[in-house]
Amino acid sequence: MDVDKLRAEVLELEPELVDMRRRLHRNPELSYKEFSTSKFVADTLRKYGVEVTEKVGGTGVTGLIRGTSGKITIGLRADMDALPIEEQTGLPFASEHPGVMHACGHDSHTAMLLAAAIVLSRHKSELKGNVKFLFQPAEEDGGEGGALPMIRDGALENPHVSHVFGLHVVNDFPVGTFALRKGPIMAAPDGFSIMVNGKGGHGSAPSETVDPIYIGTQMINAIYGVRARQIDQRMPVAVSVCMVKAGSKDNIIPDQMYMEGTLRTLDESIRETMKEKIKNIAENIGGSFGASVECKFIDNAYPVTVNDPEITEEVMKVLGTIKGMKVVDIDPVMGGEDVSRFLQKAPGTYYFLGMRNEKKNIVYPNHSSRFTVDEDFLKYGAISHVLIAMNFANK
Repeated sequence: MDVDKLRAEVLELEPELVDMRRRLHRNPELSYKEFSTSKFVADTLRKYGVEVTEKVGGTGVTGLIRGTSGKITIGLRADMDALPIEEQTGLPFASEHPGVMHACGHDSHTAMLLAAAIVLSRHKSELKGNVKFLFQPAEEDGGEGGALPMIRDGALENPHVSHVFGLHVVNDFPVGTFALRKGPIMAAPDGFSIMVNGKGGHGSAPSETVDPIYIGTQMINAIYGVRARQIDQRMPVAVSVCMVKAGSKDNIIPDQMYMEGTLRTLDESIRETMKEKIKNIAENIGGSFGASVECKFIDNAYPVTVNDPEITEEVMKVLGTIKGMKVVDIDPVMGGEDVSRFLQKAPGTYYFLGMRNEKKNIVYPNHSSRFTVDEDFLKYGAISHVLIAMNFANK
């Protein structure tokens, strides 16, 4: 594998890579509605002789380059969907769709993987194994997501994918950085809701009511106390109630209080323990004050994203050969990702490409209306895809 030659080929593609990213950025599409995005992906892959399958799990697209032996197939994944955010970047190629924005870098992910597919298509005679490109919808959905429907639709079969790799651009790490770790790297993001059904009345006579606001606040304090007093302090757990709705006037105690929150864990047993305790707290506190309670967790929430230790060690070595970049070992991130679905089926590695650049004011976090990326470093993401594919497909 001639690293310098492959790197040079990606550098030649840099103008096209940036152009693809900007085209996608102008035309963001929400989860399960990535119709023009998936068409662009499919058309681009076909242009370079990549076998294409469309409508995989909805709007997903897979591409396939067959190697000379085909004994192994590795998967490279990129997500395609945008967020319901009004863009405030002021970029000349800002979103042309009101209220929709690529605020998490999925436009960059798609463009980088397309660039890698173009380069790899020119080297298929040097590939022993197959390379399958997984362009996934609906990562931002948070529940069903897009990876699970793609898996159900056979995205990891025909031929069977043995390893999966993917990356995410983030402004948490500086440009020039690949950031990753062995083992759990991203949390399981469980959303929950609690409806407290009380008995409303006049604010001057609380004893004649079953006050759902008072009861709900006790629940919130107790839920936060679980993490502080009932979970081993060495275990990463984050729980936050992020939305509360109740009441209509200053002197009316309402009938109901509704809340939603998020639970983030990096261990499946702790995850189940926390879910059980949150439910028990809500029901028991509600019952003790005479309220009925409905506590629900989002169905099919994403699992913990886990990097295979041995494969990740090898990925670190591959990334370390890329000139101009450094590889850093990081602590887990409490955000969630449905690339975890793919990694449950096929071991592999998920890693971050740092984009933070204070000199260019690229400092806003993912999901911000002012989020953007340093386009000068997109080529390194494409190079990493190419080198990982060449390394693992040729075993």
